[in-house]
Amino acid sequence: MSRPVKRSFTIAGHRTSISLEASFWEALKNLAAEERVPVAQLIARIDQGRDGGGLSSAVRVWILNRYRYGTAQKIERTAS
Repeated sequence: MSRPVKRSFTIAGHRTSISLEASFWEALKNLAAEERVPVAQLIARIDQGRDGGGLSSAVRVWILNRYRYGTAQKIERTAS
């Protein structure tokens, strides 16, 4: 398992950073490409939908759920 890699982004007008393992960064890049959005925009969407907790954790859970259920819409329905 790789050590987390920290990257910074601007979300909602403020700088933030998240730390993810290389496998999660790769998955996030692939999913952003699949949705045809920049990684930063996808992270901003995940940030808007989280119910507290850290952003890095929210991104990991979002990726896991995306691979489990296939689409973000399904994830939103199961969270309701």
